[in-house]
Amino acid sequence: MSLWTRFKRAIRSIFGGAISSLENPKLILEQNIRELNDQVPKMNENIATVKANVILLQKELKRVQAEVHTLRSKIQSAIQGGRDDLAQQHAVRFETAQANLVKTQEQLAHATAAYDKAQQVKKAFMRERQRKIDAAQEALRASERAKWQANVADALEKFEVGGIDQTHDEMIQRLDQETAKNEARIEVAMDSVDLQAIRLDEEAEDLRAAELVNQMKREMGLLSEPTTDPERTDVESPEEKTMGRTRNRES
Repeated sequence: MSLWTRFKRAIRSIFGGAISSLENPKLILEQNIRELNDQVPKMNENIATVKANVILLQKELKRVQAEVHTLRSKIQSAIQGGRDDLAQQHAVRFETAQANLVKTQEQLAHATAAYDKAQQVKKAFMRERQRKIDAAQEALRASERAKWQANVADALEKFEVGGIDQTHDEMIQRLDQETAKNEARIEVAMDSVDLQAIRLDEEAEDLRAAELVNQMKREMGLLSEPTTDPERTDVESPEEKTMGRTRNRES
């Protein structure tokens, strides 16, 4: 192995790894797609040039064919008119026109074949281009899916190491404790209220309201006056009635 070959191998071994580490597959694939798309206008331009040459040769062929036909007619007319000298002059031009006709036909055949070949090359290129673009796009989509999956994996790992899980469970426990404390405070507050006195006051208020309504009815003549015995002293006052009803309920 020559010294120069060994030197080149050493250089590649030094810089090859560094270059590989700098390459971003995603960016390179995106650049490849752009370059493949950029090739299409260039190829269309080349094919258009070949097609234009075919069109020009077709027009030239028609012109030469018309010239050959015209000269042939002139020669025939000169011969018929007994003008061999004039026929000879046209004959020289006729020979040149025929040579141009053969040459133009050959050029047109070559140009048409080149155009057909260019069309075939374009079709093959477009198929290969689409295949490469599809493969690159699928690889890019797979890369995005892998990136999302990596983010999910990172989140799950954070759960397991006590990041979100620890604070999440801790906050739920603190809210449960606070809720239980508030419920206990409500129960204690309710126990400290004299509910019996509240109920007695409510019943007394109801009796007073009923007595006011009855008094209004008597004033309106809708209710007769109650019969009372002057000597009877066992008539219960509204408060005594209320206390009696309360004692009956408790018993």
